[in-house]
Amino acid sequence: MKTVIFDLDGTLADTSGDLIAAANVCFRQMGLGDVLDPVADAGIALRGGRRMLTAGLERHGRFDEDTVTEYYPVLLDAYAEAIDVHTVLYPGAMDAVEALKTNGYGVGICTNKPEALAETLMTRLGVRGQFAALVGADTLPVRKPDPEPLREAARRAGGHPEQTLLVGDSDTDRNTARAAGVPSILVTFGPSGEDMAALEPEALLHSYEALPMVVDSLIG
Repeated sequence: MKTVIFDLDGTLADTSGDLIAAANVCFRQMGLGDVLDPVADAGIALRGGRRMLTAGLERHGRFDEDTVTEYYPVLLDAYAEAIDVHTVLYPGAMDAVEALKTNGYGVGICTNKPEALAETLMTRLGVRGQFAALVGADTLPVRKPDPEPLREAARRAGGHPEQTLLVGDSDTDRNTARAAGVPSILVTFGPSGEDMAALEPEALLHSYEALPMVVDSLIG
């Protein structure tokens, strides 16, 4: 079976609001107040928890790697407690997933979000059952951009690692697909959409409505 593997944050769902809220819990504990803005800093949020902590501390001239390490578990706990307050699936995402399945593709998720959090979020959103596989940041000893999580997601979705592609929203996703020797499709509707063309993926996706056709053109 050929498979289509999706990144989660910024690709299937806009998770930035809940991620920033969790980071701001940490900054308030540090006495800095709400450092990150849910709109202006959405792109930073989708780079992950450590990146948010780093960016906020740098703004106050207080960056220290030990502080990031200390507060990262605090951020994860805060995020777990309010993981789906603001998060929404991107329009048409699940319709595209169902269309791909109807067309005979296996579908899965490969994310750098910790596996348990990704499982919780997809379950809360009511769509976990639509994906045959979910590989998170800590599922394997390595994470994206190492190609092995993508390959494992393809295998768990019932496919062959060489007959897959990755739908994502970042240089991490582009580099993961490149390392695996498979195509990538980068979405342009996320916070960093205007930067995707410069990464030269095999395709850009402006709307989920077009995804089945784009997938067929690349691996069909």
